[in-house]
Amino acid sequence: MANELHPMNKAALTVTRLGDDGEEKQYWLSRTIADRLNAIEYNQRMVYGIHRTSSGLQRVLEIAELSRR
Repeated sequence: MANELHPMNKAALTVTRLGDDGEEKQYWLSRTIADRLNAIEYNQRMVYGIHRTSSGLQRVLEIAELSRR
């Protein structure tokens, strides 16, 4: 993916309810996994900026040692 972001076309933006299943869901199901991941990365860069998303994912899980009973 390129390091520059293209401006968003706000004229094509629509707002729907979260639970609405429509054409958008069918569109993304028809795309390849690589296309879906590229779209996720593009959205992350739009929200957080180019440099904040290049560092990778943070660790969110840790292994905890449980004491024996």
